[in-house]
Amino acid sequence: MIDTLPSRKYPAIILITGNMASGKSSVAQALTERLPKSVHLRGDVFRRMIVSGQADMTFELSIEAQQQLQLRYDLAVVAAKRYADAGFTVVYQDIVIGSVLAELVAAFAPYELTVIVLCPRAEVVAARDQARGNTGYPDRASVDAFDRVLRTETPRIGCWLDSSDLTLTETVDTILANCV
Repeated sequence: MIDTLPSRKYPAIILITGNMASGKSSVAQALTERLPKSVHLRGDVFRRMIVSGQADMTFELSIEAQQQLQLRYDLAVVAAKRYADAGFTVVYQDIVIGSVLAELVAAFAPYELTVIVLCPRAEVVAARDQARGNTGYPDRASVDAFDRVLRTETPRIGCWLDSSDLTLTETVDTILANCV
């Protein structure tokens, strides 16, 4: 149980979320490397485990994609709690936007959770996505659609950070100083 753990300097679980190409993976890895006894839990690893029958994760999710996404979140919650029970600080990184953010936060109760929402400007996300070898968005309109969901449909839970003009180190420094 979480109640039996000694008091921590950092939250048991830190959720880093935001849209594709917002910097979640890089920030989560860099943050994890700066924390003692920590784990970087990548939510997308559960999706990549599906060898056959993987649903496409597009803006308009099919019923099967919704079910697979919920399974991914459920597995990540269980894994994060198990690592936290073992005394690790868990930095869980995944795309959790829209109303599902509140549902996922509730699933972590009663564990100590900090939520970090990376929200760089849409044009920055588009440029970052284009710079990656494997782009996640089919076009700029998709970047804007996801940005709209993030900014207008996602509950204002946790620490929201516009990392548009920050380096990776500056982003992690800001998180450590102001969010955890």
